[in-house]
Formats: sequence, C-alpha cells, structure tokens
Amino acid sequence: MAREIVIDGALKEKWPDTRLGCFLYTTNVEKKNEELWKYLKQKTFKIVRDRLFDLSVNEFPNIRESRSAYKAFGKDPSRYRVSSEALIRRVGQGKGLYQVNTVVDANNLISIESGFSVGSYDTEKLEGNLILRIGMPNETYKGIGKEELNIEGLPLICDERGPVGSSTSDSERAMITEGFRTILTMIYSFSQNKDLEQAMEYGKEYLEKYAGAKDIRTWIVK
Repeated sequence: MAREIVIDGALKEKWPDTRLGCFLYTTNVEKKNEELWKYLKQKTFKIVRDRLFDLSVNEFPNIRESRSAYKAFGKDPSRYRVSSEALIRRVGQGKGLYQVNTVVDANNLISIESGFSVGSYDTEKLEGNLILRIGMPNETYKGIGKEELNIEGLPLICDERGPVGSSTSDSERAMITEGFRTILTMIYSFSQNKDLEQAMEYGKEYLEKYAGAKDIRTWIVK
C-alpha cells in the first residue's frame, strides 16, 4: 500500500496529542477464532468488570483523553461515544460483544484492553492517500449496522473519495469481510502517554495470534 497517512493541521491545533498507530498486513479473515473468545471471556471481561468497581467508564485511561478531544473538536462525547467506551460499557453491563469476524474481534480485544478506539479497513476499498481530519458541517455516512451517521465534528479517516471511518463508528465502504484481505488497522490515540506504544506491541501479537495476520508492518503517525 504505497499511500501516505497524515493528520490534518487543523485537527492537531485543536488536540496536539493526536496520533495514529498503524498496522498493515495480509490475512485470511475467518468467521471466528475460538481461542480469542476463550481469552476474552476468561480474562479480559473479568478485568474490565473489576476495574469498573474503582472507576467510571468515563475515567478509564485513554477514554478520558478521547472524550476531552471530542469536546475540543465540537462533538458531544456522551452522544457520540468513542468505540472503546461503547465496548467497555457493553462488557460492564454483562451484554458481552457481538461476534463479527477474526479481524474485528481482535480489534475489539485491543480496544478494550487499551481504552483506544481501533478500526480496520480493507485496502482494496481505499483510494489514494489518507488523512485524519475533523468532520465538516452536514457530512454523513452509513455506519456499519447503523443508519446515516452525523459525522460533523468527529475525527475522520478520509481517502480521496471522502470519509471512510472514525473513532466512533466506521462506514460500510471499507468494512472487513471474510476472505483473503490486505488490511490497514488503526489505533486512534488522543493521549500523550506511552500507552499507544504498548498497545502497538500487544496489538501486533493479538493480530498474529487471533486474526492470522502475516507480514505486519507497524508505524505511528504523529
């Protein structure tokens, strides 16, 4: 994938700590990885529920910073939650997670453990270079499993055709489906701590172990 990924200057002015952790890899996307779900249910869900005894979801590391960034961008983080917050709320409520496919499920694992939103995109459906920018007035797209989503004020990943994803909900255009794919996975970080670097390390491990990722290239966009 010979394309550039940048963060828009106007977004950086509003939230200088914005970074993107990127993974580029190939894999055969499958319906389910039983070992991943065993790990989620036996370890990750328990850790989340235990932490909720001490902290509200809004105060979780990296969710707290993401909510502050949304306010700086002009978006209400209580109406348009970062996806990591939405996932952790589901786990805390005992609802569990939707099973989608091996890549999306691994993304959700990384997101819950790190507090960062994570999105994956089929590179065959992307056109040209990518930029992370703030959604403009009246911008919308059809979210995965949702109706038209008001994306004004959200941090958006855009290609030459327009917005394709965000740290709240991705569009259907480049969503991951089963089969052999070249995939770009992104961790949306609005924190100045070292948690992103740590998430890149175990994220690579999880993608290899649970999503069958091969030939992973990793880098951070600042």
